[in-house]
Amino acid sequence: MTSPRGVDEEKRSTLRRFAAVGAASPLAGFSESAEADTGESDVRDAITGYLSTTPGAHFSKIRDDLQLGTGETQHHLRRLEELDAVEQYSDGDYKRFVLTGRFDEFEKNALGYLRRTTARGMLIELLRDPDSSAGDLAESLEVSPPTVSKYAGKLEEVGLLSREDGYSVERPTTVLLLLIRHADSFGKRATALARESDALLTYDG
Repeated sequence: MTSPRGVDEEKRSTLRRFAAVGAASPLAGFSESAEADTGESDVRDAITGYLSTTPGAHFSKIRDDLQLGTGETQHHLRRLEELDAVEQYSDGDYKRFVLTGRFDEFEKNALGYLRRTTARGMLIELLRDPDSSAGDLAESLEVSPPTVSKYAGKLEEVGLLSREDGYSVERPTTVLLLLIRHADSFGKRATALARESDALLTYDG
């Protein structure tokens, strides 16, 4: 819905919701007062709030979920990087963003692949049942065995999976905690996994 002044109320509501999260973070208040007068600090608070709940999001997801324009998103992300509030990294296919200093390299790689449906599903199923075979994963995720093999190779390449003796998740407790902490941004499988977390956290990682 658009107001008589041409302001998209849905966009404003979305920005306000995430800005409230961002304003409550230690990063709040980094914008100059002149920027606050133009409302730019509200957009940046929204981006930092969004990234606190959806770390590892790529550019297009940030833009679309916050209902921003491409140029607007580029401008604010660039400024946040200059202010050392946000850092950018690449996982080979996408430029992704996290709040500065929150994650190590392993965690950033994990977040990037947890944002891919098939890779995330494989990691979730292996955390739930470390004895799952490639065939089990393919059946559970309703994908072909070659698809499982392709993603297993990518996950092994970035250090998230070992294929020495079947499939096993590297640093499983770290991956599980990322899934639990940000379950709402990872979908239904992750939310279900979070509900099982008490039992799964006994899994030595």
